Amino acid sequence: MKKSSLAIVALAFAFSTESIARDQIKIVGSSTVYPFATVVAERFGKTSGFKTPVIESTGSGGGLKLFCKGLGTEHPDITNASRRIKSKEVKKCSKNGVTDITEIKVGFDGIAMANAKSGPMLELSLKDIYLALAKDVPADPEGNTVKPNPYKMWNEVNSALPAAPIVVIGPPPTSGTRDAFNELAIERGCKKFPGRKALKKKDKKLYKSQCRSVREDGPYVEAGENDNLIIEKLVADPGALGVFGYSFLDQNRDKVKAAKVDGVFPEFEAISSGKYPVSRSLFFYIKNAHASVIPGIKEYVREFTSAKAIGSDGYLVSKGLIPLGESERAQFEKDGKNLAKFDGKVLNKK
Repeated sequence: MKKSSLAIVALAFAFSTESIARDQIKIVGSSTVYPFATVVAERFGKTSGFKTPVIESTGSGGGLKLFCKGLGTEHPDITNASRRIKSKEVKKCSKNGVTDITEIKVGFDGIAMANAKSGPMLELSLKDIYLALAKDVPADPEGNTVKPNPYKMWNEVNSALPAAPIVVIGPPPTSGTRDAFNELAIERGCKKFPGRKALKKKDKKLYKSQCRSVREDGPYVEAGENDNLIIEKLVADPGALGVFGYSFLDQNRDKVKAAKVDGVFPEFEAISSGKYPVSRSLFFYIKNAHASVIPGIKEYVREFTSAKAIGSDGYLVSKGLIPLGESERAQFEKDGKNLAKFDGKVLNKK
């Protein structure tokens, strides 16, 4: 029997033995996309005739790990992600038989650095963020060599900043927010030094290791995947900064305020225009083999990609989602309707 035929038989067996046990969509992934997906799922459950999908907030990396484990009803149908899927994750999916997936971009988000309303107003540069939080920092003015990060106080990083301890509370390595923050804030700050930027051409692997690694000696505090916990810690310690998505900032403006990054606040227009430097795209990925077996997947995707949900006047915009342009949104709505197969060639696009 051919390999492709064996795969079809295996898939049919996986579903035939368990499909009766699951009549709800199972979704995992990003804590940033989680509140948006939850709103869609609740509306979908009330209006569609299908059961409300079950959603678990596992972080982007954790969700993709679960998603790529295989086919069958013991595995999730959809995973949310606050970053694009990585090539190594595509390979892991493929190795486990998950070869037909659809990518949907739902909108944009900005990663905020914020502190308690009672704390000081901060203006940070990308260079400041890098020097405060990187595991290794330049040992010379040009950044030709590095040393373990010695900085403990904000004014050691930049004399214009407060003489206060560096305390930044943020997500763990499994989080898409952490991945995006490392790339969009810390790495961009790293590239402000000519020697660090030149290293990228010489040794890309070493450059990534040195320009994206977060220090582990205390100033950066991991708070798990629960953004509410970060808010609680900020309120308890007005001197600390938290790292989380714009939508969560928007929902907690009574408790926290954002710092400027390179002179720009993380606001709706600044994020959608790309003016705010720490901005990213939000996604979810569909396991297409499950769409014809698990009730409601196609309909849920149509709801999530519709103009009424993620359009410029969609109900998710009021929850903090920064919408796509209409032509891009319409294309992803079409991709969702057709379950367009993901093309790995777009992996390196922003």
